[in-house]
Amino acid sequence: MRTTRVRDLDEEALLATFTPLLPQGAAEVPNGDDAAVVPLSEPRVVITTDVLVEDRHFSRNWSSGADVGWRSIMQNAADVGSMGAVPVSFVAAVVLPGDLPVEWVRDLAAGMAAACEELTAQTGVPCGVVGGDLSAGDAVVVAVTAHGDLRGHTPVLRSGARVGDVVAHAGTLGRSAAGLAALRAGYHDRDTAVYRRPRPPLAVALTARHAHAMMDVSDGLLRDAGRMARASGVTLDVHLPVDPELAAMAEALGADPLPWVAGGGEDHGFLAAFAPGTVPAGFQVLGAVRERGSHAVLVDGSPPTLTVGWDHFGGR
Repeated sequence: MRTTRVRDLDEEALLATFTPLLPQGAAEVPNGDDAAVVPLSEPRVVITTDVLVEDRHFSRNWSSGADVGWRSIMQNAADVGSMGAVPVSFVAAVVLPGDLPVEWVRDLAAGMAAACEELTAQTGVPCGVVGGDLSAGDAVVVAVTAHGDLRGHTPVLRSGARVGDVVAHAGTLGRSAAGLAALRAGYHDRDTAVYRRPRPPLAVALTARHAHAMMDVSDGLLRDAGRMARASGVTLDVHLPVDPELAAMAEALGADPLPWVAGGGEDHGFLAAFAPGTVPAGFQVLGAVRERGSHAVLVDGSPPTLTVGWDHFGGR
């Protein structure tokens, strides 16, 4: 049976194959017009964008279209949630090579839809992919912009951590990096679920709107902790936790799990600073906020010696 590829269809026909798969959330004017119209509960809107580039952020050798669609939504939803907002809509600009099977594009849309369904289940607020753009190119690129509704709450910034605060984290640490390491080593039977389809605990983050500071951990715990510390003018002193499942994966791969925890990134959990005694359920205490010293981040009281995370332009 002949595989239909992107180059076999014009833009209108290609759009018709996958846009019906995309949920529209509560959009008043949904996909199909020049722009969408989405209701908000207040004048302020939280806006963020992120991009996935083939062979930079994912490989079609081990990530399906549905995996990429899921990740493109969830990594943006995590940024919205870290501000204390609820994701209500997404728009996606997608670049597609001509030889890409159309079924892969349909899977991409299905993955986006599944992620929106998961987010709605966590927040109780409908969300959808309400528009975007298509272009031809040499590699798959998926750029998603998310819109969040603060619903009357004050946005939680990364700059509010205070000396004496407790540092805590919700979600997984090191699991995405471990999954990628397993895939690169050819161990496709290992637990790669967090790398393929991260699950940021958005419902937990929304219980932390009282945090003094919060942010999504996408580029590694130590790198992102450093960003919070510098924005707040403090030092974050943290512990690097290794859960039993991560330790088992490291043993199976002959690897040290600590670099995955310290600098792996893409788990899309939430790092926050709380007043003592106010850490909500679902967060694990990792350390404390100290007076600013010569290092923005310490690990168990000492300067870190491990790789500090992902940098697109810094050789990592």
